[in-house]
Amino acid sequence: MNGRLPNSFFQRDVLEVAPELLGKIIVRLFDNQSIQKFRITEVEAYRGTEDLACHASKGKTQRAEVMFREGGLAYVYLIYGMYWMLNIVTGKENDASAVLIRGIEGISGPGRVGKALRIDKSFNGENLFISDRIWIEDAEKVLKFTTSPRIGIQYAGEPWISKPWRFVLIK
Repeated sequence: MNGRLPNSFFQRDVLEVAPELLGKIIVRLFDNQSIQKFRITEVEAYRGTEDLACHASKGKTQRAEVMFREGGLAYVYLIYGMYWMLNIVTGKENDASAVLIRGIEGISGPGRVGKALRIDKSFNGENLFISDRIWIEDAEKVLKFTTSPRIGIQYAGEPWISKPWRFVLIK
């Protein structure tokens, strides 16, 4: 299917999937039938119910329910009443982990990514392997990237604030 990443790619530990998403290509078929491709340049890992920075840490809420499904689905939510965040669910059913797409080539910041991709609530739960409007294609494996703590999660406290679970492509 055009080099799409299979769901099995995502059905692994989030700390394996997140850095391997760097360099992969998000493909978006827009309503006007134009197709655009975007290289993933920055991601953050959120690891299940024990990770206090992860939405799943509050349990299987209406907002986080899709995170408890098996990997390969989009997890989309609204922040500040204006920005749609695109995440990819990882792991097996009930792992409740996801990767936030923080940057794509030429665009930095998850709110800007959602806006550029024209993501909205309708994408929540979308299966990226069979979707006809958004998917992720394989690309050459990235060997150069850096890690750092995640951004904007002070509410989670330590050790979660300091976990080096933000992965950034080095050009």
